[in-house]
Amino acid sequence: MQPSSSSARQARQLLADRLRELRRDAGLTAIELAVHAGWERTKVSKIEHASRPPSAADVRAWCQICGAESETADLIASLHTAEGMWVEWRRMERSGLRHAQEARLPLYERTRQFRAYSCWIVPGLIQTEDYTRAVLRAYQQRRGVHDDVEAAVAARMKRQRVLRRNQRTAAFLVEESVLRNGFGGPAVMRSQCAHLAEITTWPAVSLGVIPASPDRGVAGPAEDFWIFDNEQANVELVSGYLTVTQPTEIAAYAQMFARFSEIAVYGARARDLLASASPRP
Repeated sequence: MQPSSSSARQARQLLADRLRELRRDAGLTAIELAVHAGWERTKVSKIEHASRPPSAADVRAWCQICGAESETADLIASLHTAEGMWVEWRRMERSGLRHAQEARLPLYERTRQFRAYSCWIVPGLIQTEDYTRAVLRAYQQRRGVHDDVEAAVAARMKRQRVLRRNQRTAAFLVEESVLRNGFGGPAVMRSQCAHLAEITTWPAVSLGVIPASPDRGVAGPAEDFWIFDNEQANVELVSGYLTVTQPTEIAAYAQMFARFSEIAVYGARARDLLASASPRP
C-alpha cells in the first residue's frame, strides 16, 4: 500500500477529474465509455474516483474515444508525475544502485538550499567514501539488487561536489543515535565522525546533532527527509521514496526541521558529541 500523502493523492485526483470532464464533454456515460474501450463495466468509475490508476494505454484509449486526442500527451505527463511521487526502492533500483544515485543528480545540481534531517543514517552529501560503500553494500545485500556498489559509490561522491559550489547553503540535522549505530565497523565510523567534526567548520554548511534524551516531547524523532529549496521534499521510508510538492506539506516539513534545529547542538558542543560517539581505537 502506498503511504498517505496529500501531494500524491491530489495529483491522482486531478488526473481523474480531468478524465471525467473529457467523458462528460463527449456525452458518454461511464458504462458507454467502458463498452467502447472493451473494459469491465466498473473500470471507468474506479479510474474517475482515483481508486485505480490508469495506464498510459488507458489514457490514450480514453482520449481517443472522447475525441480529445490533443489532450493525450499532457494527461500522460500528469500520470507519470503522479506515479513519480511514490517510488518503491525495488523499482528505483531495479537496474542497480548507480542509476538510482545518478537519477537524482539534476535535482541536487539545481538546488541552492539543502535541508536534511536523519534519525538513522548520515545524509549522503556528508558521508565519507568508506561509509557510503558500507551503506550501499548493506542496501545491495538487503534488497537483492544488481551489485554495482563501486559505481554507485563513485556517483554519490560526484554528487557531493554540489556543496563546494558557490551560492549553495546546506543545513544537516542528525540524531545522536546515527553516530552510535553506524555502518562499516569502528574504523569507518571513526573516520565518519572526524569528517562530520570538520564539516562543523565549513562556512556554508550547518551541522547540528540532536542529543539523545528520555523526553523529546513534540520534537520526537521522525522519518528521514530532505527539503530542496522550498520546491520539493523527499521522504525516505522502509519501502520506498516519497516526493512531496504540495506547498502546505513542504511547509510542514520545514516547520519540523525548524523544531529539530532548536534542540540540536552545534559547533564545539556538536564536536564533543561526535568525539564521545566515535568508537575508540
